[in-house]
Parts: sequence; structure tokens; C-alpha cells
Amino acid sequence: MKEIKAIIRPAKLLEVTEELQSIAGLPGVTVSEIRGFGKSRAKGAKDKVMYEMVEFIPRIQLEVVVDDAMVDAVVNVIQKYAHTGNTGDGKIFVSTIDDIIKIRTNERGRDAL
Repeated sequence: MKEIKAIIRPAKLLEVTEELQSIAGLPGVTVSEIRGFGKSRAKGAKDKVMYEMVEFIPRIQLEVVVDDAMVDAVVNVIQKYAHTGNTGDGKIFVSTIDDIIKIRTNERGRDAL
């Protein structure tokens, strides 16, 4: 199992999530509003936010855990629909998940997805 974590522009959220929902068997997606900065340190960004004299840019973080067989499909959708070609499009991280426990049913592993 893999966790896919993507940081994308807020304006791309609807497009990305609509396409993710079309992937059969996708267990679900967690969406969080976040702020941060990259190599350019938010210089010149139109949508930057000041917090204690540090400039941050608002972004969306998507998280999803899937079977290994679904990784390419999920990554491809995020890459295609989050892309603008401009600096600050975001990043996609893929990590290995050792175990999952569903709290309600106590199921483990793939059954917990």
C-alpha cells in the first residue's frame, strides 16, 4: 500500500477531485488547507499571506492511501489536472504504508481501506 500526498493550488482542487472520483475503487481522499513557501520564498506571489513577518502561499494538501496497483492512476490524474506550467504548481509524494487499522471495525491492512 502507498500513501500519495499532493500539494496543489487551491484553484485546481475541484478539477483534481472530480477526476479522482472517476477512478474506480478509490477509497477516499483527505483534503486540508495549508500554507507554506518553496524555493522562491513566496516572493512576488499574488496570493501570499503574511504571518509574523513571514510570507506564505495558501495551498491544498490531498492525501490518499491506495493499493500499489492504483498508484500510477492516482498520480497521473493529479499530475495532469493540477498542472498549470507555472512556478508553484506543487509536489506529489509517494510513501510506503506498513499497516492500516480501521478504528470502527478493527480491520487491518487492505481490508481497512
